[in-house]
Amino acid sequence: MVSAPAKVDFKELLTAFEFASMGAAMGCLAFVSLKSGKTIIKSDDWGASEEIPEDLETSEEYLSLPDKRQLDLGHDLVFSFVEEKLPDEMEVVRDFFRRRGAYPKFKNLLASRGMLQAWYNYEAASTESALRQWCVDNGLELAG
Repeated sequence: MVSAPAKVDFKELLTAFEFASMGAAMGCLAFVSLKSGKTIIKSDDWGASEEIPEDLETSEEYLSLPDKRQLDLGHDLVFSFVEEKLPDEMEVVRDFFRRRGAYPKFKNLLASRGMLQAWYNYEAASTESALRQWCVDNGLELAG
């Protein structure tokens, strides 16, 4: 008998994804239970709000959430946005990303062009789309 896919609350999934993506350098990981659909955040630096299963990282019951780079939501997304919205600035932006401090420079450029909110909207829509596709690819059903 095949079990029904776990139902995952999309807002919970998005929160776990963002936390893990921002905290990846600090040992933050996020998982989703394939049985319950519940998201679990594990961090080396912060205490958990609830008990973390001992087999979280080894059991096939838990699926590790990808980070932004794994979903092509890093530099590739920036370049897609620039190509679509500010094609004349592509070389400037590529130059930013050849050095440290690229994102603040990129956001300053967007602010000077009145495009910062457009970037945030583009990034949010792309993140939602990529996460929804990841759920489909991994047999998870979304609730909400």
